[in-house]
Amino acid sequence: MAAANKQVLIAIIGAGGVGKCFLSQLSSLATRRPSPKLSLCYISTSKKALYNDDYSPIALDGTLDALAASSRSPPSLAQVADYLAAAPHKVVLVDNTSSQDVADQYPAFLRRGINVITPNKKAFFRLDIFAAAAESGASVFHESSVGAGLPVLSTLRELVETGDRVTKIEGVFSGTMSFLFNTFAPTEGAGGSWSAEVKNAKALGYTEPDPRDDLNGLDVARKLTILARLAGLPVESPTSFPVQSLIPDALASCASGDEFLEKLPAFDADMEKTRAEAEKEGKVVRFVGSIDVAAKQVKVGLEKFDKSHPIAGLKGSDNIISFYTERYGSNPLIVQGAGAGGEVTAMGVTGDLLKVLARIG
Repeated sequence: MAAANKQVLIAIIGAGGVGKCFLSQLSSLATRRPSPKLSLCYISTSKKALYNDDYSPIALDGTLDALAASSRSPPSLAQVADYLAAAPHKVVLVDNTSSQDVADQYPAFLRRGINVITPNKKAFFRLDIFAAAAESGASVFHESSVGAGLPVLSTLRELVETGDRVTKIEGVFSGTMSFLFNTFAPTEGAGGSWSAEVKNAKALGYTEPDPRDDLNGLDVARKLTILARLAGLPVESPTSFPVQSLIPDALASCASGDEFLEKLPAFDADMEKTRAEAEKEGKVVRFVGSIDVAAKQVKVGLEKFDKSHPIAGLKGSDNIISFYTERYGSNPLIVQGAGAGGEVTAMGVTGDLLKVLARIG
């Protein structure tokens, strides 16, 4: 096929915050890069779907309005795989959800030659994903599953693939936890009570609808599992190493996030004690993850840091990831910046799309 006629079909699952930002970036990319021609052939939410049986393109202008007006319900994931596998051009499936059900189907898509890119971190504990990609030659990229738009996975992959030996990875991997501790235990001035800061973070949109989904530490544990495996440490799962939960035991069974927030003030003394202990040492407390490759240890939880430490000095919801390696010695390679937000997460997804396009050629 002549280069001028070359076409790549894009299928999107999920049109929420990240999905909307990605659509906007895709439209801009399609305008800037006319070859290969990027055509949207499928888009769906949990309730609606928009696609043409003959794979004719969906206009990138007004896509969300057209989706909202669609009378089609989303087909099953198996039907989506059938539809995309029969397409007349190469296909890239973009999963912008955090759905376990969609993540579980990645091997099925990949085996059928459908490229997959996603910020969804719930998939990458299945070892068959990369085997399925290798089997068919399809690509799978998930830069945004760790650090949103920050080049965390690509940096680590390059270190490993160029022969450097990673000895330790340490950092703040959650935009939510970063924001919470930067306000609860700032390096200058005083923070509010723990429950007030959690409530404020939720009101500002920094937490999940139920803040316990952030406070249980599993989001960070999932990211560390992905990084540890890439660094050569065979970590079994996000629950196979110590993960400190900041949910009081008595509140784990609350029926809702609202009930949890209502009852949280009764437990402020615990976090206040932690903050005060750090202050006595001239330090601040932060929620971090670390991977000690040599000792084969991975852990997630609260640590104290001098106020001059880069981890202590983070602002807003920024992430910071330090890579200690043989080449970099005692001065780590540091990746730092916005670790959350629709635009930067979508940027990581768009960056992955460019990698797939380069491979497709």
